[in-house]
Amino acid sequence: MTLRGIILAGGKGTRLGELTKVTNKHLLPVGPYPMVYHPLKKLVGAGIQDILLVSGTEHMGDFVELLGSGREHQCRLTYRVQDEAGGIAQALGLAELYCRDVRSLVILGDNIFRDSLKDLVAAANEKPDHAWVMLKRVPDPQRYGVAELRDGRIISIEEKPKKPKSDYAVSGIYLYPPDVFDFIKTLKPSARGELEITDVNRHYLENNRLSYRELPGYWTDAGTLESLATANQLVAKEMPSY
Repeated sequence: MTLRGIILAGGKGTRLGELTKVTNKHLLPVGPYPMVYHPLKKLVGAGIQDILLVSGTEHMGDFVELLGSGREHQCRLTYRVQDEAGGIAQALGLAELYCRDVRSLVILGDNIFRDSLKDLVAAANEKPDHAWVMLKRVPDPQRYGVAELRDGRIISIEEKPKKPKSDYAVSGIYLYPPDVFDFIKTLKPSARGELEITDVNRHYLENNRLSYRELPGYWTDAGTLESLATANQLVAKEMPSY
């Protein structure tokens, strides 16, 4: 089954303060590239040629000007506007027509990580009806969705728990079969008023269709001043493998 890429690059980037007053955070520099180049290069490096970028109305023109048709990046880019922020699952739902009959490899645009995604794609090809998440052990799991593992399987996922059951954070890298869009349509907004990606992953978990890979190398989001600085330090020390 074909695999298409999705980069979710919306949001206001309010945690970055003055840096995002006039630009989208995914256009800020991480190492020698604008941040959005990193997920794009990861998808292309995993053999994906058709990629959808989802962002808000304010800066979509900047992404188009920067990336164009995708030809310079050896891919074919399509763009979709997210009118208002409604959560990761809501943004993913905008890709339904693009990925109706194919699997989708989804990356949050502020995820900066060392490892190539080729291993994930190879593993996912063995279980094409499964959803896949990438996990990373972190010192502060309460900031993330947290996966509890037993005997090599995920047995629970909690969103930003006060008392995490493990130190395995669910990174912003997901691979879904085509039926993910049917489930997204049934979601109700959380207390935050958003459609939560953790609910999507939990759905596959409850149906014994959730698998994972662990990221061995570095990983960080780059959505705060501190983590943006960390991302730049990590990339300066060792460029990611695409």
